[in-house]
Amino acid sequence: METISTQTWIVVGVALAVVVIALVGAFLYQKRQSRRLEQRFGPEYGRAVNELGTRAKAEEELKTREKRVERLTIVALSAADAARFAQAWKALQGNFVDDPKGVVVQADQLVRELLQKRGYPMADFERRAADISVDHPAVVANYRAAQAIAARDKRGEADTEELRKAVVHYRALFDELLEVREDKPRAVPAQAMEVQS
Repeated sequence: METISTQTWIVVGVALAVVVIALVGAFLYQKRQSRRLEQRFGPEYGRAVNELGTRAKAEEELKTREKRVERLTIVALSAADAARFAQAWKALQGNFVDDPKGVVVQADQLVRELLQKRGYPMADFERRAADISVDHPAVVANYRAAQAIAARDKRGEADTEELRKAVVHYRALFDELLEVREDKPRAVPAQAMEVQS
């Protein structure tokens, strides 16, 4: 019977050690990725797991969202645009008592306009919500809740209190999306400062 040389045992041992290290590294990397996604997406992470059935599928979906949104050109609003949107919201909200159903429709439309102005594509609702969840995971649930109430209202199933809640949900998303671009003050040339003195 042939005996295995010491050198062969060393090679086998090193190979096993490399495999174990690679497996541990892959496990730790996956854990770190999971933790990163869970922290970034918050409640949306749990929703994706529940909807898709497994963590692996949910994490793949969330990474796909991140990649898709990275390719978008999402911009902050100019101060003038932000003021215009804020004024439009104020006018809309002031009409709630007289026309709650109309205000819910207007709130949805205003949110869509704001999303479009910021650079979000206007695909179907679920795609919009998924895109929003990448940068605004804390409020995407508000958007889904508002849309659900609006859908019930179209079927004649929502009362005024639910419509009020829809407007509150839309407002949470609206406020989050109303980011303003910081316009940096222009440097004043030294010669201009001397003339002003």
